[in-house]
Amino acid sequence: MFASMPQIDQLKSIYWEMYKDAYGIRPRGINMDSWSEDQLNLAIDGLERTIEANEIQRKEDEFDAVVKFEGRMTELGVLGAVDREMAMRWIHEAEGSQGDNEYLCFLNGLPYGYFNLIK
Repeated sequence: MFASMPQIDQLKSIYWEMYKDAYGIRPRGINMDSWSEDQLNLAIDGLERTIEANEIQRKEDEFDAVVKFEGRMTELGVLGAVDREMAMRWIHEAEGSQGDNEYLCFLNGLPYGYFNLIK
Protein backbone atom coordinates (compact mmCIF):
# COMPACT_ATOMS: atom_id res chain seq x y z
CA MET A 1 0.00 0.00 0.00
CA PHE A 2 2.67 2.48 1.04
CA ALA A 3 5.37 1.47 -1.44
CA SER A 4 4.31 3.89 -4.16
CA MET A 5 3.65 6.81 -1.79
CA PRO A 6 6.20 9.51 -0.98
CA GLN A 7 7.70 9.15 2.52
CA ILE A 8 5.87 12.20 3.90
CA ASP A 9 2.52 10.83 2.70
CA GLN A 10 3.30 7.45 4.23
CA LEU A 11 3.98 9.13 7.56
CA LYS A 12 0.73 11.08 7.34
CA SER A 13 -1.18 7.85 6.69
CA ILE A 14 0.54 6.14 9.59
CA TYR A 15 -0.28 9.09 11.86
CA TRP A 16 -3.91 9.02 10.69
CA GLU A 17 -4.28 5.30 11.52
CA MET A 18 -2.40 5.44 14.80
CA TYR A 19 -4.42 8.44 15.99
CA LYS A 20 -7.57 6.33 15.64
CA ASP A 21 -5.91 3.49 17.55
CA ALA A 22 -4.84 5.89 20.32
CA TYR A 23 -8.04 7.90 20.73
CA GLY A 24 -10.81 5.89 19.06
CA ILE A 25 -11.63 8.61 16.53
CA ARG A 26 -10.04 9.99 13.40
CA PRO A 27 -8.13 13.24 13.81
CA ARG A 28 -10.23 16.22 12.81
CA GLY A 29 -9.06 19.76 12.34
CA ILE A 30 -5.41 18.74 12.18
CA ASN A 31 -3.63 20.12 9.13
CA MET A 32 -0.42 18.18 8.59
CA ASP A 33 0.47 19.93 5.33
CA SER A 34 3.19 22.04 6.96
CA TRP A 35 4.59 19.24 9.14
CA SER A 36 8.08 17.99 8.39
CA GLU A 37 9.04 14.33 8.46
CA ASP A 38 10.72 14.92 11.82
CA GLN A 39 7.54 16.47 13.24
CA LEU A 40 5.47 13.57 11.95
CA ASN A 41 7.91 11.04 13.40
CA LEU A 42 7.73 12.78 16.80
CA ALA A 43 3.92 12.81 16.66
CA ILE A 44 3.88 9.13 15.69
CA ASP A 45 6.22 8.32 18.61
CA GLY A 46 3.81 10.11 20.94
CA LEU A 47 0.88 8.15 19.56
CA GLU A 48 2.80 4.93 20.03
CA ARG A 49 3.34 5.76 23.72
CA THR A 50 -0.37 6.59 24.08
CA ILE A 51 -1.38 3.29 22.46
CA GLU A 52 0.97 1.36 24.76
CA ALA A 53 -0.39 3.17 27.84
CA ASN A 54 -3.95 2.47 26.70
CA GLU A 55 -3.14 -1.23 26.33
CA ILE A 56 -1.67 -1.38 29.83
CA GLN A 57 -4.75 0.37 31.22
CA ARG A 58 -7.08 -1.98 29.31
CA LYS A 59 -5.36 -5.02 30.78
CA GLU A 60 -5.53 -3.57 34.30
CA ASP A 61 -9.22 -2.73 33.86
CA GLU A 62 -9.96 -6.23 32.58
CA PHE A 63 -8.10 -7.79 35.52
CA ASP A 64 -10.14 -5.67 37.95
CA ALA A 65 -13.35 -6.66 36.13
CA VAL A 66 -12.46 -10.36 36.42
CA VAL A 67 -11.82 -10.02 40.16
CA LYS A 68 -15.13 -8.19 40.61
CA PHE A 69 -17.05 -10.69 38.47
CA GLU A 70 -15.61 -13.73 40.22
CA GLY A 71 -16.46 -12.13 43.56
CA ARG A 72 -20.01 -11.77 42.31
CA MET A 73 -20.04 -15.44 41.32
CA THR A 74 -18.86 -16.42 44.81
CA GLU A 75 -21.52 -14.24 46.37
CA LEU A 76 -24.22 -15.89 44.26
CA GLY A 77 -22.98 -19.28 45.45
CA VAL A 78 -23.46 -18.13 49.02
CA LEU A 79 -26.93 -16.85 48.12
CA GLY A 80 -28.02 -20.23 46.76
CA ALA A 81 -26.68 -20.82 43.25
CA VAL A 82 -25.87 -24.54 43.35
CA ASP A 83 -23.26 -24.31 40.59
CA ARG A 84 -21.56 -21.85 38.24
CA GLU A 85 -24.13 -22.47 35.50
CA MET A 86 -26.98 -21.39 37.76
CA ALA A 87 -25.07 -18.30 38.85
CA MET A 88 -24.41 -17.46 35.19
CA ARG A 89 -28.12 -17.80 34.39
CA TRP A 90 -28.92 -15.41 37.23
CA ILE A 91 -26.33 -12.91 36.05
CA HIS A 92 -27.53 -13.11 32.45
CA GLU A 93 -31.07 -12.44 33.64
CA ALA A 94 -29.98 -9.54 35.85
CA GLU A 95 -27.81 -7.98 33.12
CA GLY A 96 -30.31 -8.52 30.31
CA SER A 97 -27.67 -10.25 28.20
CA GLN A 98 -30.06 -13.04 27.15
CA GLY A 99 -27.46 -15.79 27.56
CA ASP A 100 -24.92 -14.09 25.27
CA ASN A 101 -21.59 -14.57 27.01
CA GLU A 102 -19.70 -12.14 24.78
CA TYR A 103 -22.27 -9.43 25.44
CA LEU A 104 -21.97 -10.20 29.15
CA CYS A 105 -18.20 -9.72 28.81
CA PHE A 106 -18.84 -6.32 27.22
CA LEU A 107 -21.32 -5.29 29.90
CA ASN A 108 -18.92 -6.21 32.69
CA GLY A 109 -15.63 -5.08 31.14
CA LEU A 110 -14.35 -8.64 30.96
CA PRO A 111 -11.91 -9.76 28.27
CA TYR A 112 -13.72 -11.11 25.23
CA GLY A 113 -13.78 -14.88 25.28
CA TYR A 114 -13.34 -14.92 29.07
CA PHE A 115 -15.96 -17.60 29.61
CA ASN A 116 -14.32 -19.84 27.02
CA LEU A 117 -11.04 -19.58 28.93
CA ILE A 118 -12.39 -20.71 32.28
CA LYS A 119 -14.24 -23.86 31.20
